[in-house]
Amino acid sequence: MTLLSIIIPCYNEEQRLGPTLDSIAEYAAARVGETEVIVVDDGSRDATTEVAHASSCPNLRVLETSQNRGKGHAVRVGMKAAAGDFRLFTDADGSTPIEELAALDKALDEMGGSGVAFASIGAPGAKVTRTQRGLRPAAGRFGNWLIRLIALPGVWDSQRGFKLFSADAAEAIFSRAVVDRWAFDVELLAIARHLGFSIAEVPVTWAHKDDSRVTALSYLSTFLDVVRIRLRLVRGSYDTP
Repeated sequence: MTLLSIIIPCYNEEQRLGPTLDSIAEYAAARVGETEVIVVDDGSRDATTEVAHASSCPNLRVLETSQNRGKGHAVRVGMKAAAGDFRLFTDADGSTPIEELAALDKALDEMGGSGVAFASIGAPGAKVTRTQRGLRPAAGRFGNWLIRLIALPGVWDSQRGFKLFSADAAEAIFSRAVVDRWAFDVELLAIARHLGFSIAEVPVTWAHKDDSRVTALSYLSTFLDVVRIRLRLVRGSYDTP
């Protein structure tokens, strides 16, 4: 029976994690096959861990890091602890509904069951039901242009927190990944391509959720990390786990 692992990285998510776990529990109950859920508390200073432990979501594990290291680090911790034949990481705010997993499943199946399928609001057919405010949409488009130019040609949106990996791809990619913060999504897809795995950009329905942790400084640090990722690719730093 196919095991699906769902990893949820969290930092101070006591308000948003509960409803997301409820949605996943409902989805898992209707799914054919076993599901495990791994919540990774990335050094939260609120009641995130308590909310996770109180959830009725079946087959739930809660992992805690001693300090806040970043979303990329939390996802790596969860992926390395996962045992699933397929492994999804999703944001704690539920901005991409868990039902969109069906589209990623289909894309991965069409690639022969091996590789990475990732959610996108830049691909044709995507639907944004609640948009970001202010300058963030423009900044995001410019950032995606830089990412395509430097590290991921042909990818329109690498930053949605909803990516599905086959077990072989997850083990190869996450044993090489090193970026802890916002550019980690870029690194994962760049490593996948570098190692020869197929990747599929899948249009999804997505809704912006308030209480974003992204700041102007985040965009700068992300850009610098993308440049470092490119340099690692050129130097062959990802060749060996």
